[in-house]
Amino acid sequence: MSSLTNTNVAAAPSKTASAATSPLTDEMLARFSTRAATYDRENTFFTDDFEELRQGGYLRLAVPTEFGGAGLRLSEVVREQRRLGYHAAPTALAINMHLYWTGVAADLFRAGDTSQTWLLEEAARGEVFAAGHAESGNDIPVLLSTTKAEHVEGGYRFTGRKSFGSLSPVWTYLGLHGLDTADPSHPKVVHAFMPRDTEGYRIEETWDTLGMRATRSDDTILDGAFVPDRYVVRVVPAGAAGIDHFVLGLFAWALLGFGNIYYGLARRALDLTIENAKSKRSIALSRPMAYHAELQHRVAEMGLTFEAIGPHLERVADDWSNGVDHGATWPAKIFAAKYHAVEGSWRIVDLALELAGGFGIFRRSEIERLFRDARLGRIHPANSMLTHEIVAKTLLGISPDETPRWG
Repeated sequence: MSSLTNTNVAAAPSKTASAATSPLTDEMLARFSTRAATYDRENTFFTDDFEELRQGGYLRLAVPTEFGGAGLRLSEVVREQRRLGYHAAPTALAINMHLYWTGVAADLFRAGDTSQTWLLEEAARGEVFAAGHAESGNDIPVLLSTTKAEHVEGGYRFTGRKSFGSLSPVWTYLGLHGLDTADPSHPKVVHAFMPRDTEGYRIEETWDTLGMRATRSDDTILDGAFVPDRYVVRVVPAGAAGIDHFVLGLFAWALLGFGNIYYGLARRALDLTIENAKSKRSIALSRPMAYHAELQHRVAEMGLTFEAIGPHLERVADDWSNGVDHGATWPAKIFAAKYHAVEGSWRIVDLALELAGGFGIFRRSEIERLFRDARLGRIHPANSMLTHEIVAKTLLGISPDETPRWG
């Protein structure tokens, strides 16, 4: 792994975030909550939510004030995402893809790297950025790729298939990566942004899934799509050796965003469970089910799990925003925080469904929808297997690029 000493580029203290006001009003969040079930049932994009967020300036949360944004740092943005995730997790999840690109660009800008100033300017003008990283057959996303990146005059051509493309109906730039194997002994990962009007790609409407349906994360098929040099933001070594400021920032913003969204979802499930327990009755009890000893035991399990998630997410996000130097342990810390958040959230929602009883399995039950949405958190990168690999190798002092990878 490349040296990550002093690699955190978000070190400068925020001068604007404490004064910033959230564009998320209670009335707006209530509308999002009301729409969520319809989006899920009809498997449609969260169009109305998206327009409200766009018009309210939410897509500019991480854009520095110099460019007309709110100037929020990672620790502040993810708290807003947590609030949004409580009411409409799929909406928050899809928007996270845009927010993490603007957040990475903002961190780099504050550190003196102006290579993505154009992105901040475009975001300030209302352009929407999405992520094209997921690929079948690649269990190390971002650091490797099954997509071919061919260097040609003036830029790169990309050929491959990208999955889980949240914001497919509205993005104007797709952040993607591919593998340049022109020198087989030194493969490189090419990171770029493809404008929507590019030729040589198509979007297939494949998104009919268990949960997070409103994200409309359809597949994007690249067939020699040409991206000019001005939109190529990084060419780095393949594998962990390519973790520079840009790639590490991508991990921090994306994964901590994921974790906070599922944390907000878990809070919603816990609140619904508590509310229901106080009113639910049984002919075998003289008082509501809240007084049933085993129900109390399970609610305690939910609460104990919940209490451990928030502080972990907060600590890692605050460390990133405050420029704490964790050196080469940063990836493990980021992966671990996301892992604990989504695993804990799944445990909470699973218990919520158990306590909801038979009614909980009906589609008209909000718990049923939260249950399906929560399960997807464990699939998001970095999944459990990759997280365990990175954390173990970090602790043991083994490079993730050690070959052979296993054995």
